[in-house]
Amino acid sequence: MRKRFGQHFLHDPQVIARIVAAIEPRRGDRVLEIGPGRGALTAPLFDRLGALTAIEIDRDLARHLGARFGPALELINTDVLEVDIAALRGSGEPLRVVGNLPYNISTPLLFRLLEQRTAIRDMHLMLQKEVVDRMVAPPGSKTYGRLTVMLAPWVRIERLLSVGPGAFTPPPKVSSAVVRITPLAMPAFDIGSTASFDRVVRAAFAQRRKTLRNALKGTVAAGVLEQLGIDPRARAETLAAAQYAALARAAG
Repeated sequence: MRKRFGQHFLHDPQVIARIVAAIEPRRGDRVLEIGPGRGALTAPLFDRLGALTAIEIDRDLARHLGARFGPALELINTDVLEVDIAALRGSGEPLRVVGNLPYNISTPLLFRLLEQRTAIRDMHLMLQKEVVDRMVAPPGSKTYGRLTVMLAPWVRIERLLSVGPGAFTPPPKVSSAVVRITPLAMPAFDIGSTASFDRVVRAAFAQRRKTLRNALKGTVAAGVLEQLGIDPRARAETLAAAQYAALARAAG
């Protein structure tokens, strides 16, 4: 186990079976596994599919996986943040992404996958429970934040199951959860400019205790909040994602 990679290896057979059942892999599916580790999920997926692609940064684990599964496992030994998912898809069917994401890169990796969502059919990901809580949080809750809003236009998210620390070796200090993320064929609402949407959302949540009037000063012109029917004294966590999209369109 290499600490710098944030490795916690899944070993609980019941959890593994439930994840595979949720994925429902079928022959012909093009599955990409991120961080296969010791192959706990790779093995049952391989049995059902006969072939898959995996990205593993640890060269020793990659060598072990290659010897175990042979050439039918297309193994990419590199950092997943540097992989072009769209290039992996090529001209074929969209990829089904599966992975127990390293907690230390989970948020930047989610945004990286979001950027490449047109190459992806769905994602079944194990994440830190705290991250999942933020992903599915409703407006007004303490866990609602930038991650929630930035995902909302592009994907549908379903929490599938919770996973305790004992399901891993070594056990992490936090609980985990598995989610299904499905890219939408069309955005849930019009955000205008992606850069503007990101800028507005980032500014709003940069200092959550500030009112929107103060947090968005210099980002959204004075008077726009009132024009859109948004209370300038409200705080970032009270606005729905579609309202941020309206602010972004107004900001240009």
